[in-house]
Amino acid sequence: MHKRLFIPGPVDVAPDVLEKMGTQMIGHRSKAASVLQRSISDKMRKLMFTENEILLSTTSGSGLMEGAIRCCTRKRAAVFSVGAFGDRWYKMAKANGVPADKFSSELGQPTTPEMVEEALATGKYDLVTITHNETSTAIMNPVEEIAEVLKKYPDVIFCLDTVSSLGGTKIDVDKLGVDVCITSTQKCLGLPPGLAICSLSQKALDAARQVENRGLYLDLVEIYDYIQKKDYQYPSTPSLSHMFALDYQLDKILEEGLENRFARHAEMARYVRDWANKHFEMLAEEKYASNTLTTIKNTKEISVKDLNKELDKRGYEISNGYGDLKDVTFRIAHMADTTLDEVKALLVTIEEILNLK
Repeated sequence: MHKRLFIPGPVDVAPDVLEKMGTQMIGHRSKAASVLQRSISDKMRKLMFTENEILLSTTSGSGLMEGAIRCCTRKRAAVFSVGAFGDRWYKMAKANGVPADKFSSELGQPTTPEMVEEALATGKYDLVTITHNETSTAIMNPVEEIAEVLKKYPDVIFCLDTVSSLGGTKIDVDKLGVDVCITSTQKCLGLPPGLAICSLSQKALDAARQVENRGLYLDLVEIYDYIQKKDYQYPSTPSLSHMFALDYQLDKILEEGLENRFARHAEMARYVRDWANKHFEMLAEEKYASNTLTTIKNTKEISVKDLNKELDKRGYEISNGYGDLKDVTFRIAHMADTTLDEVKALLVTIEEILNLK
């Protein structure tokens, strides 16, 4: 029996989208491949609210995160972390020999504009990484306020991890001044894992050209120059199967309407937060709570493992807490093509299992 996934990725994928993954191959150096990949880029610009170039990578989101910090840091990176995935960006910097400092918030607390201002005022940093939506804590950082700080520092490259939020909440890349906005397919976009996507500003591209050791497979300059020269073909063999599905899914997303899609995610989030506050307690403050998943404090000290065993019998799965938050929290995702009625059915089932009143 298929379990309905309410975990923060991978998500359930609609049958018609999965079917597109089975499309017969075409030559990846063919005109048809150029048409497909250009179509994806044009649609992604609409979803990201940007005029910047779109790059695709047959990796997880981590691939383009690593590529961004390695390619675009000329001097030193300021990595802001609100959990496991900010920590990962710092680990990537160190593994690639990129000078970097990490600025961590307490678990459940956001990156504040004041933190970013204090770091940039030192003049030490020419690149900043922000996790927009942290899947371990379900913090959604105040990116609009952070962006206003970064606008005071026009030479600093602004990298934003939107892996678990793009497609589920509005991220106006150009208005925010994001130079490298990174996402991947297995969360709010509603596809299987295996493809990463980013937008790349001219400022980021110019900065990257000044960096000598950018690697090869994840060299953003190499990818950018190749798709310009070869009409949206890629230097390495891409995952055409993901691209067929992504092109199709983006049509469905645009047909739903971006504002409608964002509103649906916000409605599901409000419902889960209200439920969490009624029966347990939220980890994040309301104003920093994610629209795509919710991390709930385990105030009743339930066995999350046992809860998932019972949910499994009924065809559902949720997530335990991540890392240091394992068992002291649990997580419910509400993203991609999930509906409010499906969320309600899950929560009723949890109430029955735990005998919640």
